[in-house]
Amino acid sequence: MNLFRGLRPLQRADAARGVLAGIVLAAMDIPQVLGYAKIAGMPLVTGLYSLLLPLVAFAAFGSSRYLVVAADSATAAIFASGMSGMKPLAEVGHVALAGVVALLTAGILLMARLLRLGFIADFLSRTVLVGFLAGVGLQVAISVLSEMLGVPVNSRRTVVQLWEVLHGLPRAHLPTLAVSATVLGSVLLLRRVAPKLPGALVAVIAAIAASSTLDFAGHGIATIGPVAGGLPHLSLSGLLILRGMSWEEVELLLTVSISCAVIILTQSAATSRIYAAKHYEQVSENIDLLGLSAANAASALSGGFVVNGSPTQTAMMELAGGQSQLAQVTTAFAVGIVLLFLTGPLQYLPTCVLGVVVFLVALHLIDLKGLREIRGESPQEYALAVMTAAVVLLVGVEQGIVLAMVLSLLRVVRHSYHPHSGVLVADGTGAWKLVPVAPNVATEPGLVLYRFGAALFYANAGRFLEEVSCVVQPMPSAVRWVVVDAEAMTHVDYTASRVVMQLKSDLTHAGIELAFARVPWDLRSDFDRHHLTETIGPARIFNRLHDAISAFEGMASESGENVGETKLDSAIHQVDLFEG
Repeated sequence: MNLFRGLRPLQRADAARGVLAGIVLAAMDIPQVLGYAKIAGMPLVTGLYSLLLPLVAFAAFGSSRYLVVAADSATAAIFASGMSGMKPLAEVGHVALAGVVALLTAGILLMARLLRLGFIADFLSRTVLVGFLAGVGLQVAISVLSEMLGVPVNSRRTVVQLWEVLHGLPRAHLPTLAVSATVLGSVLLLRRVAPKLPGALVAVIAAIAASSTLDFAGHGIATIGPVAGGLPHLSLSGLLILRGMSWEEVELLLTVSISCAVIILTQSAATSRIYAAKHYEQVSENIDLLGLSAANAASALSGGFVVNGSPTQTAMMELAGGQSQLAQVTTAFAVGIVLLFLTGPLQYLPTCVLGVVVFLVALHLIDLKGLREIRGESPQEYALAVMTAAVVLLVGVEQGIVLAMVLSLLRVVRHSYHPHSGVLVADGTGAWKLVPVAPNVATEPGLVLYRFGAALFYANAGRFLEEVSCVVQPMPSAVRWVVVDAEAMTHVDYTASRVVMQLKSDLTHAGIELAFARVPWDLRSDFDRHHLTETIGPARIFNRLHDAISAFEGMASESGENVGETKLDSAIHQVDLFEG
C-alpha cells in the first residue's frame, strides 16, 4: 500500500515551512474544534482528540495534500440532532454512542471505497463548488458574530442568527466587542506589515496572556473554560457496544451514520477538488475515501466523534502556508503537546478571539475574484453559483451539497438537450461557419449539411426532428439531400432511433435523401443495433463530409440538375480544410 501520498515527495526546503504551517494551524484550529465539540454535545477535549489520530490516519491513507480531516460543524450538527432523538439509548452514554457512530461511518466509507463511489465527486462542477464554499464562508462568518459581539443567540439557522445579532446590537457587551476589535485589527495589520508572521497565532497567545493577567472572565468576557488534559485512551468500546445492541438500535444509529457519510463524501470531495485545481495537484477521491474511513475509525478508537474534510480548516492550513500533509501531521504532534502540558493556559482563551479567527478564515472561503470571473464569462453559471451559496446560507450545508450536485447534472443535461446545432455554410473566406437552422438556409442549392452537437437520445430527439424538418421547409422543398454531420453524436438510444426512422420515411416521401457523415465507430454500432443502417442504407452513411458532398454532386450531375458546380467545388475544398 502506498502510504503518505499527500506528504510525498518531501523536500528539505519545504519541510521547515510545513512544520511552521502545522504549528500555526494548531493554534488557529484548537479553539475551533473545541467549539465543534460543543456543537456535538461532547466534552471539549474530544475536539482536540479529532486533531490527533484522525489527522495522522488521513495523512497516511488519503491522497489530498491539502484536505484537513477533523471535527467539522456540518457533521457535528448532524450527530447532535440525530442523537437528540435516541432517548432509548441514553443509558449507553453520549460519548460511547459517538464512538459507535464514528465506527459505523468508517465502515460505510470503507464500503464506498470498495464500490469505487468516488466518481460522485465528478458531478460537482467548479462553478457550483465556488458557490458552495462562498455559502459555507458566509454561514460560518455569521455564526461567530454573536461570540465576537457578546450578543446571545438561540437559533442554529443562519438567517435567524443574523437577525438576532442585529436585533441585539444595542445590548452588545462592550468589553467583548473591544477585545474582538483589537484582535481583528491586529491580525489585519500584521497581514499588511508582516505577511509572513502568523498573525492568528500571535493573537491567540497574546489573548491568553492578557486574559490570564487581567482576569477577562471577571469582567464578563467569556472564556472557553477548563479543558481536560492527557492523551486519549485507546479503546474498542464502540465495537463492543455495537455487538451488544439490538437491530432496532443499530438501525437508529445507522441512519445518523449514513447521513454523516454522505456529507463527508461530498463535502470532502468538493473541498479537496477545489484546492487540487487551485494548486495543480492530482487527487483520487477513491483513495481519499479510504483515508476518511481510517480517520473516522481512528476517532472512534480514541474516544472522539465523527470527523470530516473541513473547508474552513483546509483554508486555515493553506493560509498558514502548508503545502502537504506534513502540516497536518505537525498539527497532530502539536496538539499532543498541548494535551500533555498546555491545557491549563487554554482555559483563559476568550471565545470572542476564537470567533475572530474563525471569522477571518470564513471570509477567506469567499472567492470574490472567482465569482467575478464566472459572472463575466458565463452569467448562467454565475447564477448557479449564487443559488448554491444561497441554499447553503438559508437552508444548510447538506442541502447545499445536494443542490450543487443536482445543478451540475442539470447543466450537463441542458447542454445535451439543447446542443450546438445548425447548418454548415461557407463564409467566403475559405472557412466554414455554423448558422442557425431556418427555412431556405442551405449549404449549397439542394444540399444541407446539418450538424447536431450531442448524443441523440429520447430528450433531444424531438429537437433533432424539428430542426431537420425546418431546413426542408417550405414544401415542396428545393432541398434534395440532408446530410447530418454526426461527429459529435456518441450515442443513439431506442427512442431517438425511431425518430430517425420516421424522419427518413417522411423525407423519402418528399423526395429528399437523408444521409449521415462522419459517424464514429461506437455510434455505428448503435446504428446497427437499432436497424438504422439498413433503414438509411449503407450507401448513405459516409466516413467524411467530402464523400457525402461528392456523392451529392454525382447524383446532381446524373440528373442534370443545376446545383452550382463552381460553388460546390469550393465547398468540397473547404470541407477538406474543415476535416483537416
